[in-house]
Amino acid sequence: MDLSVRLGPLSFRNPILAASGTFGYAREMAGVVDFTKLGGIVPKTVTALPRAGNPPPRTVETASGMLNAIGLDNDGIDYFIEHHWPYLQTLPTTVLVNVAGKSRDEFVALAEKASRLPGLPGIELNLSCPNVSGGIDFATDPKVTSDVVKAVRQATRVPLIAKLTPNVTRIVPIAEAACEAGADAVSLVNTFMGMAIDWRRQRPVLGNVTGGLSGPAIKPLALRIVWQVAQQVKVPIIGIGGIQSLDDVMEFLLAGATAVQIGTANFYAPTLAEQIVDQLPGALQSLGANSVAEVVGQLRLPAPS
Repeated sequence: MDLSVRLGPLSFRNPILAASGTFGYAREMAGVVDFTKLGGIVPKTVTALPRAGNPPPRTVETASGMLNAIGLDNDGIDYFIEHHWPYLQTLPTTVLVNVAGKSRDEFVALAEKASRLPGLPGIELNLSCPNVSGGIDFATDPKVTSDVVKAVRQATRVPLIAKLTPNVTRIVPIAEAACEAGADAVSLVNTFMGMAIDWRRQRPVLGNVTGGLSGPAIKPLALRIVWQVAQQVKVPIIGIGGIQSLDDVMEFLLAGATAVQIGTANFYAPTLAEQIVDQLPGALQSLGANSVAEVVGQLRLPAPS
């Protein structure tokens, strides 16, 4: 059974990845997770300068999900290069770097620095964080998305993945713009904007007031977006949103995702990805497939009436 997948020039041993921010910088998961089982991991987003993040509380559990407003808390790209990458590059799995800038030029500078990392397979551009000022501006307008991706593409030959926001009316034109500008794949989707209120105290629960909703509650929405984009955009898609079982993974593959990222579920089931990888061959076999590629986008639609 061939579990390997390709996203343009990128290759992974299997389609199951850990989403940005959910494995930290991987040291936290050492001794807990068998990295040889994973297709890959995306460490926590890195910015140009250190960020303290948003005021607490930063997370709150919701019905079938979680709201987070971390605010890209990190020590900056220079610290990441010196202290985190030496460890990350030793891991027996594909490690992508996720970066977020405040401007097009900052994205370019971050990509240029990241591109010099030894053994770097690819970069995921976080164009869509909803928890920082201006964080989703880069993925709400096709022209702005195109400008950023094109500028980064001209600055590096490293494979690029554009992570897009679902907080738009029409995501297909934005995904098309990212791909035409040079993205090798798109990650769909980042979190949905939401909020929680403590009505007894008459106050918002999150220190940032609003946050990004993730978890099982958003899966049907993310699945729909993956399917819509897959019909129009001919580059590989990484499906993200509420994945917590083998069934969820198979649904995303059939909808058109070449790979998936597991996010919120990692917080309560850190070995979930390994379990799904073990179960994947049986699911493919049940469909008469010998590889993951054979089932990607093979959703059978009802005949028109």
